[in-house]
Amino acid sequence: MISHRDSNAQRISALDEQGEALHLKPGMGIADARAMHPSIDIVEADPEADRRLLEGLADWCDRYTPLVALDGIDGLFLDVTGCTHLFGGERAMLDTILSRFFQQGFDVRAGLAATPGAAWAAARFCGDRIVLSGEEETLLAPLPLAALRIAPETRASLESVGLRTAGAVMAAPRAPLARRFGASLLLRLDQALGRLDEAVSPRLPVAPLSVERHLAEPIVQTDDIEQLVGRLATALKTDLERRGEGARGLALFLFRVDGAVNRIAVGTSRPLREPQLIRRLFHERLTALEQTIDAGFGFDLVRLCVLSVAAFDMQQGDLAGEVADDEADIALFADRVRARLGDGAVLRPVAVESHLPERAVAIVPFSETPRRTTPPRKPDRVRAPMTIFPPERPIRLFRAPEPIEVPATEMPEGPPLRFRWRRALYRVARAEGPERIAAEWWRQPPGDDAAATRDYFRIEDADGRRYWLYRQGLYGGASKVPPRWFLHGVFA
Repeated sequence: MISHRDSNAQRISALDEQGEALHLKPGMGIADARAMHPSIDIVEADPEADRRLLEGLADWCDRYTPLVALDGIDGLFLDVTGCTHLFGGERAMLDTILSRFFQQGFDVRAGLAATPGAAWAAARFCGDRIVLSGEEETLLAPLPLAALRIAPETRASLESVGLRTAGAVMAAPRAPLARRFGASLLLRLDQALGRLDEAVSPRLPVAPLSVERHLAEPIVQTDDIEQLVGRLATALKTDLERRGEGARGLALFLFRVDGAVNRIAVGTSRPLREPQLIRRLFHERLTALEQTIDAGFGFDLVRLCVLSVAAFDMQQGDLAGEVADDEADIALFADRVRARLGDGAVLRPVAVESHLPERAVAIVPFSETPRRTTPPRKPDRVRAPMTIFPPERPIRLFRAPEPIEVPATEMPEGPPLRFRWRRALYRVARAEGPERIAAEWWRQPPGDDAAATRDYFRIEDADGRRYWLYRQGLYGGASKVPPRWFLHGVFA
């Protein structure tokens, strides 16, 4: 049996059939139980381990339906609507589930009904039973009040007035029940009888598209898994073409014979539906996880799901049927690297609407890079040619501008004659500038505009090394703080 601490006392939280045969009950004190039976074995409860086990069982039940929800700390809800025919009918499906759980060492009870409330009652109070639609009232009538899934305080109040079964509650007038015991009692009753709908919220999002393959002989080798991924991706391609979409996120589920489930997900930077490309991505991911995936006695079910989709833009090919798209090749390369090394392995700079150098570019994951979906618009008429040369910027910018010491300048607003950076003195041979960059006044606090104004200079020292430095602040301005110098980057 399993014990837990309740109000500074150890009590029984769960027990097996042998414990029930000894007339022990949940909630009984451990001291009383040991006094009655000194030889009983007691194990301390581990709620976190129980939660992990229940989630693992929920993952395994995904082989029967994607709509699996947790029911408290010891139960599962499976919405098998439209799935029973895949397993030979309701009785065959229920027998298969119970048999597979028994082979894994679990003693479970199951019930199947048209409503979650009736299925819950059938599983916990009737055992292996299938309740046909319309038989919910017949099922619930002889059962205790706990079969209605109501709070313990409500049950105690109902029993105090002589209502001890669900049938007695159903026979009582509804208005007095609602007035005395609350609307939740009638809500649970109507949900169990099918008068009100009760949704089962799955613990995992349901994939819009998925294909799977049940295997007569379990597979173990990675090569066999990759071949199966290619076949499943071929089946997915037809549905994606029909919808005019491509996959942006895919997941591969490997169901092991003993109940464990491996979930392998990959993302794409562009919509994808070509089977060979999907197989390459999973090849990289499986190679990276080869040491962590434990095949055990093999996988008997493999499922490929499309987690997210996007519109697929068709491109016109040439007479040979080829499409020149360098960006697609780069995207495929980045996706393969990310599948092997993780999403943070490939980053890309993206221009940001800011004229400050440190804010003008943001480094984002490759998959989040905005992509042009339409060609640039051509001008309506021919205009006079105009050439704009943007100011030269260094290849390398520091993460944060580093302060430098400037002993002297040619003039207050001119470049420095020499400067000291990281304890080394550099003599200026050539200088170009200034390039004034004003502060973003909508971001700066009032009165700090002059202190944030920058004058940038391109500097070359006597050894030919080139630097990009600036003076922050203005001489003779309203601010009493003298200007300061910073080194922001270096040229190649």
